[in-house]
Amino acid sequence: MTEGRTDGTPTDGTESHDPDFPEAFLSFMRQGWRDTALPVAPRPEAPNYAKRRAALSAAFPGETLVIPTGTEKVRANDTAYPFRPGSDFAYLTGDHDPDSVLVLRPNGSGHDATLYMRPRSSRENDEFFRSRHGELWVGRRHTLAEKSTELGLPTADLTGLEATLADLAPGRTRVLRGFDAQVDAAIRPYDGVRADGQPPRDRELAIAISEQKLVKDEWEIGQLQDAIDATVRGFEDVARILPAERAVSERLLEGIFALRARHDGNDVGYGSIVGAAEHATILHWVHNHGATRPGDLLLMDMGVEGRNLYTADVTRVLPVSGRFTALQRQVYDIVYASQQAGIEAIRPGVKFKDVHLTCMRVLAEGLAELGLLPVSVDEAMDEKSSVYRRWTLHGFGHMLGIDVHDCSNARKETYRDGTLGEGYVLTVEPGLYFQPEDELVPAELRGVGVRIEDDVLVTSTGAVNLSAGLPRTSDEVETWLAEQRAAGARLPG
Repeated sequence: MTEGRTDGTPTDGTESHDPDFPEAFLSFMRQGWRDTALPVAPRPEAPNYAKRRAALSAAFPGETLVIPTGTEKVRANDTAYPFRPGSDFAYLTGDHDPDSVLVLRPNGSGHDATLYMRPRSSRENDEFFRSRHGELWVGRRHTLAEKSTELGLPTADLTGLEATLADLAPGRTRVLRGFDAQVDAAIRPYDGVRADGQPPRDRELAIAISEQKLVKDEWEIGQLQDAIDATVRGFEDVARILPAERAVSERLLEGIFALRARHDGNDVGYGSIVGAAEHATILHWVHNHGATRPGDLLLMDMGVEGRNLYTADVTRVLPVSGRFTALQRQVYDIVYASQQAGIEAIRPGVKFKDVHLTCMRVLAEGLAELGLLPVSVDEAMDEKSSVYRRWTLHGFGHMLGIDVHDCSNARKETYRDGTLGEGYVLTVEPGLYFQPEDELVPAELRGVGVRIEDDVLVTSTGAVNLSAGLPRTSDEVETWLAEQRAAGARLPG
């Protein structure tokens, strides 16, 4: 299970276009290499991962738990997408390498954890210079001991995983499925599958990890704040090069933010949405092949993913010319009022749905002021109607953490139908979207889209806006945009 795990390439890690080297060259390559050790040290956050494994262990006494990170995915032919570890695996280990698998085996009082990983290229064969996994091609990997020192976690060679999985007891093993096809195949479901294709026992493992992630500890909040602060800098970078009087491509703006994300973090946390003019009305506009227009609005939904994979998720709308028109300001202020009401409603014990209803009522009232609702606000808010959602479509927000849509496997009763708790981090992102083809709105509103999104921490007394480094009111946005333009373009440094 150590080579060719993902894409059908030759099992020795070579490609069909690789040359057939003469023996003289091979013999020469095997000589004269100095061995060096990586300068590793225990990572300061390693105890956080150990606490999470202990909590998961306590939830499943006497059972073996198998959590893969996933494998590289083919982009085209023999090229792969940049690897991003599985979020649950990274949450429990801190490891970012592909193919690794965490196995928790019961020991009577808890679990023994072992990280199965691909160790550094052996100098005892030709892998280090011939294989696509070799360190002369992709860089030096950790030895088992180096990785163990860094993560505070026992390690084993990935070549031993197959035998380990074959030895696990049916009915006493749970697998986080959908990340590694070979792991899934090695441990057959013991209790059938649900309608969604998940064995019930394995589904319970995914739920437990997701619900464990609902409450962020102090270190996680710090990671989120770092990602959000980098995101603020990214929005500033974009504003500084956004011209007021001429068009620029959405992809230029996307690229400027991506530069900040790669410099200050791991990458963008999700595909950046840069929607100019009518593209702002498309909720997940990621083509970004349009251009800004003076006088129109620009919606940008972007977030930096930090080096430990916690991500920000922020949306701002800018008037390209520098000032909102009267109608643009009216729509923007409705959305701002909705968001502010939602943030003010957040505190421990409040129902997630109640925050949603708080935001939506303000939007519905704004739509009534615009003369768009075909019924009263109360009728529109009735669950049997919800006609206001023609112009909102989505809910008020979602959990945020090591995934942009964190805790997605949590049960409905603990998430959407649950109550907020101290340490939760969630987005608040109401919006109004008037499609260019919508004949039920006045022509001057068509193509106007506004969403304001911030990342909010639930505290013991209420809520803290972690992304308050960016302006929110219409007046503040205009002032901020002018200040950024006056400051001029900058490179990350």
